[in-house]
Amino acid sequence: MTLVVSYCIFIPIDIFMDKLHNEGIDNEFDAWLTFLGCDDINYIGKLIEKYPSFTPMYQDLYDMCLNVEEVMKMFSKELQELDQNTVIYMIDELQDQLDNANATISEKDAQLSQKDATISQKDATISQKDAQLSQKDATISQKDSTIADLQAKIKELEAQISH
Repeated sequence: MTLVVSYCIFIPIDIFMDKLHNEGIDNEFDAWLTFLGCDDINYIGKLIEKYPSFTPMYQDLYDMCLNVEEVMKMFSKELQELDQNTVIYMIDELQDQLDNANATISEKDAQLSQKDATISQKDATISQKDAQLSQKDATISQKDSTIADLQAKIKELEAQISH
């Protein structure tokens, strides 16, 4: 169903055509509705008779229809502009997506840097604890050596006592 649009009012074409058929063209509003929404030659004739100011507009439309090549050029230019606008829109959309992706990557990089710093701190702590363990191992080894020496002396003394 086709709609006639005027003053932001949507009128179904069948209701408009019924009104036009029953009441005719009563005022300039009806004239404009007829011009914009009716292709019946009888009503166009009545419109031009009652409102001759529409004649140049119909003449322009008629001339355009006769010159099909010019109409095609006009549509071709409009389609080319639509294509350019579509390309620009798509580039803008892709740029927005790229900007969002870059922002997400930057956030992830910051998080990774923070985690790397935390890991570095933990590595330093582990290294420090490893050094402490090595020191304790050295102390234990030293004490083990002292114990071994003392045990050897005890055996010597026991051997001397038993002779």
